[in-house]
Amino acid sequence: MIPTAHHTCRNYNPQRTAMKRIVRTALRRSLSTSSRHGGKYNEPLSGNDMPRSGGIASMMRLPVQTDSQGLKACFVGIPMDIGTSNRSGTRLGPRQIRTESALVRRTNIATGASPFDSFQVADVGDVNFNLYNLPKACEDIRDYYRKLISNGCIPLTMGGDHTISYPILQAMKERYGPLGMVHIDAHSDTSDTMLGEKIAHGTPFRRAVEEGCLDPHRVIQIGLRGSTYSVEDYDWARNQGFRVVMAEECWHKSLAPLMSEVRDMMGDRPVYISFDIDGLDPAFAPGTGTPEIGGLTSIQGLEIVRGCRGLNVVGGDLVEVSPSYDLNGTTALTGANLLFEMLCVLPGVKYLR
Repeated sequence: MIPTAHHTCRNYNPQRTAMKRIVRTALRRSLSTSSRHGGKYNEPLSGNDMPRSGGIASMMRLPVQTDSQGLKACFVGIPMDIGTSNRSGTRLGPRQIRTESALVRRTNIATGASPFDSFQVADVGDVNFNLYNLPKACEDIRDYYRKLISNGCIPLTMGGDHTISYPILQAMKERYGPLGMVHIDAHSDTSDTMLGEKIAHGTPFRRAVEEGCLDPHRVIQIGLRGSTYSVEDYDWARNQGFRVVMAEECWHKSLAPLMSEVRDMMGDRPVYISFDIDGLDPAFAPGTGTPEIGGLTSIQGLEIVRGCRGLNVVGGDLVEVSPSYDLNGTTALTGANLLFEMLCVLPGVKYLR
């Protein structure tokens, strides 16, 4: 008789091997954060496959990986609040956004966008940075993003306070050159210093312009409002070439016509979206550190992000969610939805209608 593998392997047990295979398969399914339905790309774990209270709390319950290998886009968290000037707590923003994102489904029925039928997306976790030294934290973030985007992956970032945009833009400049920016905020964040410091959540875009990270003639700031230290507070931004749209200019109207102008302004060159949740009125997003009344509605926020469709978006962030000031989780849920909307306008997304 010719010996077979079964005969030559002294410890082989067919029943035990089959049982191990069944256990491995069951374990893999129980730990998975993905439900592919036969597709070739990751997609969120459906509420029909796992109750929304279950599963791993990744962004939209997507698979988690430690780098951007094989990804067209990724969600990444920066749990930082050491640059804030009023109420802290944004270090918990990424965690709460991920928790609330379990409610966000795979398809954008309003626009027809279907990003999970278009390319590979995953949650790559959080940036590790020095929590006790803000300049060093910015260096850590910049170095992380250099690697993250080295293959062209498009990062959608959960903040974290608005300081994080500065080192992200530093890394973006190295790959793409000066970027255009669609900036939604109650504040310009173009101060020179805060309490004598050059780096804080009120200074990122002054630093970004000084270092050539932004093309100031392709920057628009939407929703600025509130009391200021002087009537000249936004003059520096305007003098650089920023278009500044005050919140009062947005009251009682659709922002779709404005976004048509923005698309002409940005052209086909790289664009970054930076959405400070305090750009929305605190009636819609109370969980933030520096709220200002008279802001944008959540509907206008959607119009702005959806209006970026067709732009060469190479990255985006959603910042300043501070969960402790909104016990209902509405602010984080709004942030999760806006990040999904950013995903839906990235280049290469299929629209199914």
